Amino acid sequence: MQGAARADWELTPLEGVGPLCFGMRVAEVAAALPGMTETRRFQADPSFHEVRGVEFGTGRAEPAVYAYFVDGRLFCVAVDAVRGPRVTLWGRELTACVPADLGRFLLHADGCGVLDVSYGPRGNPGVNGLGPVVRVQEVARGVVTRPVMVGRAWADRCTDDWEGAVPECEWAGRPWPRPTGGGGACPSVPTGRTLGRSVSDRSRTQ
Repeated sequence: MQGAARADWELTPLEGVGPLCFGMRVAEVAAALPGMTETRRFQADPSFHEVRGVEFGTGRAEPAVYAYFVDGRLFCVAVDAVRGPRVTLWGRELTACVPADLGRFLLHADGCGVLDVSYGPRGNPGVNGLGPVVRVQEVARGVVTRPVMVGRAWADRCTDDWEGAVPECEWAGRPWPRPTGGGGACPSVPTGRTLGRSVSDRSRTQ
């Protein structure tokens, strides 16, 4: 997608992101990404051999979306900060942001009671029970944000790289910069959204 118009995807917490819905099979994911092709498959987590990753992109050297499956069903999606779609949550972009800026927004949203933000052992912010985790990715100009999202049954402790469901390969790379405070108007959340940590039991036991 680099050099071309990037797709805009809205994250629907616990349900899906853009055209992808958690629970889809590989063929359904591929069909939902008509502008991309599957470039490789790989084992995503050495501790859980049933977790498989599938990379989609516009070419072998241009990965854009990483889809993760367990028992053949989609449970986690990550997007490349440079070539992937622009992912937003309730109007706030999560992809290719300056980490400090997005970190301040998340801390402020937490202070306003809009989101229950947690920082995992590696310093990455996210919302346990809601499914998004924000990583950083190195690019030519430094580091920018890269969202990773999991489905309903996997959202509990999603920011925890030891007990959470995000595949091990997604934790590799630069740590999150130290969070800083910030201010501004409290972000708004669509009526009816369920926030915080109330989710169904995870389907994977550890």
